[in-house]
Amino acid sequence: MRGSDERSGSLFSYVDLEARVRKDRPLRSIRMVVSEALGAMGADFAALYSRTGRPSIPPEKLLRAMLLQAFYSIRFERHFMERLEFDLLFRWFVGLGIDDSAWDHSTFSKNRDRLLEGAVASRLLDAILAQPRVKRLLSTEHFSVDGTLIQAWASMKSIKPADPTDDQGPPSGGRNADANFRGETRSNATHVSATDPDAKLYRKGPGMEARLCFLGHALMENRSGLLVGACLTPPNGHAERLAALAMIEGPANLPVAVTLAADKSYDASDFVNELGSMIVPPHVAQNTTRRGCSSNDGRTAHHPGYRASQRVRKMIEEAFGWMKTVAGMRRPMLRGVDRVGWNSPSRLRPTTWSAFRACWRRPADGQDPSLREGLRRPLAHRRDGRLGQRRSRHRRGGPSDV
Repeated sequence: MRGSDERSGSLFSYVDLEARVRKDRPLRSIRMVVSEALGAMGADFAALYSRTGRPSIPPEKLLRAMLLQAFYSIRFERHFMERLEFDLLFRWFVGLGIDDSAWDHSTFSKNRDRLLEGAVASRLLDAILAQPRVKRLLSTEHFSVDGTLIQAWASMKSIKPADPTDDQGPPSGGRNADANFRGETRSNATHVSATDPDAKLYRKGPGMEARLCFLGHALMENRSGLLVGACLTPPNGHAERLAALAMIEGPANLPVAVTLAADKSYDASDFVNELGSMIVPPHVAQNTTRRGCSSNDGRTAHHPGYRASQRVRKMIEEAFGWMKTVAGMRRPMLRGVDRVGWNSPSRLRPTTWSAFRACWRRPADGQDPSLREGLRRPLAHRRDGRLGQRRSRHRRGGPSDV
């Protein structure tokens, strides 16, 4: 019998959001981990809000909404609020009822910025890593460190001389005025970006173009590939090594032997000697092509643990690749080190990766072990069970089976 195309409305609705979400959704495990971490942060939230006045957006719902933005590559708050209005999966994950209205995008942005001024994002990462189900996945002995370039939200046309008297060019009208860089020598010492003064010119390697960017750093434990530390600095030749020393200082104080793996860019005598003074064996890749050979001696390079660290350290590129292609960290629409830095809204990107990776490694407590196969691969690489085809990695937005 052919069904009717008529739209029937009802006075009452008995939709249960919990029943609408499949039991094998990876978001169920992620929500369980995140909710437990948020429940342990009640004292931190209470210190950020006044006891009087109008109630704001609950911080727990606000942070869960920001995680969804990263999972589904939603860059604009307006688009996210529109999606939250009609998407039942989003409402279930955030904690909104079926009859609750979505927030205004400006209210969401204002409450988010005020919340993250208290470094809540970094505390959320610590709370997730401190959970027993996640802590058993962590290694306290072997770590890897690496850095990646984060493009600044500023164009090359915004670079102006630091001294206004040096700019002798004729004024031109319009927002996108013509610019001629031919024959002009520009450097961080003499020029600055008018759009984002904190962004600096930096090139990834010899022969490559210089871009306005920042330098992001991440510390990964080698057992499960979870990020346990992250920071962002202006780019320079020593930023990677200084950030690595700062992030490994905490694990190095533990009463266990700690190793640190890194690529060839960390093969410098000052960095290797500093790790030696911290009693941290430097499992740094040897740079044998430069003058003076490698700073890492052969005694460390011939150890079996060194070869294992060099093999596992490449897992950190998975985190960088996911955060740039899915979570929008390739070029955040923010300006300034404080806002672009991973102690700001962008700080939730490493937190999102660690929460997802922890649920990817093992099913949640009480969950069917047969669901391990469904959580084994990253969300962007999972196969659609209905079509049996791998989803395109160039597709924007999160997969439908998250």
